[in-house]
Amino acid sequence: MSDSILDGKRILAVDDEPDVLSVLEEEIMDACPNAKFEKATNFEDASKLLEANVYDVVVLDIMGVRGFDLLDIAVRRGFRVAMLTAHALSPEALKRSIELKARAYLPKEKLGEIVPFLEDLLKFDYESGWKRLFEKLHGFFTEKFESDWEKKTGATWQEWVHEGAVKK
Repeated sequence: MSDSILDGKRILAVDDEPDVLSVLEEEIMDACPNAKFEKATNFEDASKLLEANVYDVVVLDIMGVRGFDLLDIAVRRGFRVAMLTAHALSPEALKRSIELKARAYLPKEKLGEIVPFLEDLLKFDYESGWKRLFEKLHGFFTEKFESDWEKKTGATWQEWVHEGAVKK
């Protein structure tokens, strides 16, 4: 029996790569066999699902499915969203995800660790969730981006998150 907070939750994953969706489904359903996992591979199908259903967690690819447009729909509906990316892995995309009220920004390299990240998304409020994510991934981002990646975007991640929380 699963003791994950995701068990029994309704999850929508959107990615134009079916193999990524298969990995997500396998990771989530192995850890949370009572979760309801739905998937879409394009913007049109995903936007219809977002408008017609209620989800506890939404995982959105950024590239290939108009992920930021889907994020807008999901946030407007009050869903908690994790952005998932490989090709849009950049400080600018991270900052934009925060500004548009995503609750997490995850590199596809971390697909094998998706369940703990999604559990945090449900356990923590907006600011605490981002703080926890950066505790786990700040070193990863610094390694992938440049050492002064925050300075180049004009603010620290804490300032982005605080600004995003104030606008809520």
